[in-house]
Amino acid sequence: MQTEVVTVGTDWSVGRTIDFLRHEEDLPDEFFDVFVVDDEHIPVGVISLSRILRSPRSMPMREIVDETQVIVPADMEQEEVALQFEKYDLTTAGVVDKAGKLLGMITVDDVMEVAREEFEEDILHLGGVGEEAISDSVWTAARNRFAWLLVNLGTAALASLVIGLFDATIKQMVALAVLMPIVASMGGNAGTQSLTITVRALATKELTPFNALRSVRKELAVGILNGLLFALLAGILTYFWFDNLLLGGVIGGAMVINMVVAGV
Repeated sequence: MQTEVVTVGTDWSVGRTIDFLRHEEDLPDEFFDVFVVDDEHIPVGVISLSRILRSPRSMPMREIVDETQVIVPADMEQEEVALQFEKYDLTTAGVVDKAGKLLGMITVDDVMEVAREEFEEDILHLGGVGEEAISDSVWTAARNRFAWLLVNLGTAALASLVIGLFDATIKQMVALAVLMPIVASMGGNAGTQSLTITVRALATKELTPFNALRSVRKELAVGILNGLLFALLAGILTYFWFDNLLLGGVIGGAMVINMVVAGV
């Protein structure tokens, strides 16, 4: 937030405002909007410099002020502020305290910096590396990644245990060992796509408790549709590869179940 803002009174004229902007020394180096405030320093609206320069000098500021401005409370979360700028296509927004008095303003440059930091944080957490920086030591980087790799080891071991229950079947039909990585890979990619869409929806506040069930139903439908399509392709590939219709059906069914479960 920038505490240096240009404010004028509601009873000022355009001419007085222009003279003030020309001669006042204690002004920000760069500014594009002027805030109009009342006697209690509560913002009434905002006026762009271009609007001021195009208006007659005798016109009162209260007649050209834009009262539809977006005001940001000082305690609003950074992510919410960024969403307000995106929603209303803002370049600046006034910041007020609990009493509604103007404290300063936020510019689109400030919001872009916050958005960049949030984006980096989301990407790092999505990859399971936390706040790791390229300048971190080897020990720090290894420690940051250890927890997620340990979780991955646990899930991989669990999957291996499940596969081990059918080792006799795999020994009798070696083709299963060849085809299992295909099914697992497709499920992993489907899960990553669903996760990415969900994380983005959470970050942009598009996903709420009110539409969460709808989102689950949508991902379920997408998983079923893609599962059926790729099950058909995998089944045909398996049949021509190993000349085994039953094996093609098994792989196709596994593909559907895997992609549906991964998607939701």
